[in-house]
Amino acid sequence: MSAFGNRLAKNAAQRFAWAKKEGLTAFRVYDRDMPEYPVAVDWYQGHAVIHEYPRSRAAKAGKAEALSQEVQAETARVLELRPEKIFPKRHEPKAWGSEQYGRFGRSGVTTTVEEYGAKYEVNLSDYLDTGLFMDHRNTRRRVRAEVQGKTFLNLFAYTGAFTVAAALGGAQATTTVDLSGSYLAWGRRNLALNGIAPAAHTFVEADVLGWLEQPGPRFDVIVCDPPSFSVSHRMGRRFEVPRDHPWLVQRLQERLTPAGALYFSTNFLEFALSPALAPAEELTPRSIPKDFRERPHRCWRFTAAPADPARPRTP
Repeated sequence: MSAFGNRLAKNAAQRFAWAKKEGLTAFRVYDRDMPEYPVAVDWYQGHAVIHEYPRSRAAKAGKAEALSQEVQAETARVLELRPEKIFPKRHEPKAWGSEQYGRFGRSGVTTTVEEYGAKYEVNLSDYLDTGLFMDHRNTRRRVRAEVQGKTFLNLFAYTGAFTVAAALGGAQATTTVDLSGSYLAWGRRNLALNGIAPAAHTFVEADVLGWLEQPGPRFDVIVCDPPSFSVSHRMGRRFEVPRDHPWLVQRLQERLTPAGALYFSTNFLEFALSPALAPAEELTPRSIPKDFRERPHRCWRFTAAPADPARPRTP
């Protein structure tokens, strides 16, 4: 057994027991624990997704492929999986601001996973991400615990995981906004998986920034997890979270009810919150689940703020 296999086996013995107690069928088993094995291994209800982060030096030396094969073989052996149940995903280095990873398959291998009683559809084969950001598990649980009888807004919503959590938490109504109709359809399927009637849950296919520029209702709880950058032609503009987050956060605070709460997160790890913004409670590292060794995001909780006539320009 290789050093990677030993570590994976040790982690698995602990994580599977922990996940069973927590009510999780999707969780991280290995998270770049050893520098010589820069991979993450995620368990999804009888499947494994391996995220590879090859170093440029290893790639140039032709070692990245050999390491990939070793990791796949050891994952199959330790987790007792057939090769067709393992899905390697390679994160090739990309320059900041370049095109994001798109769809790279159409096999359509999906399964359903559970998280604290909530059910989510995940796609294991066709995208770099599966449709469920497991690193936001703690924040979903927190939102679910505080939305009873409240209105909820989910922006840059992806497949609507936060919407499901809010609906199961007894939200009076939810609004889910994303530019992708495919992801919104996925979000509706997630609601149906949980037996949630659609009447009180609105899905809006729109550019979030443009949507926020229009008059609209206020919400008791808002979740906003924007991309680090977006170069979508449908938006007609370029969004960069380091530059544009002051405008975004202030617009969101104006959409809160007087006692409302905004959860704002980013996976851009070099991010620095603008000092021009009102004080916020940083939830990191409490927002990161215990199965994540690396820090995948940062997260803050804001409260409502009055409109500022000197607010930043529209991005």
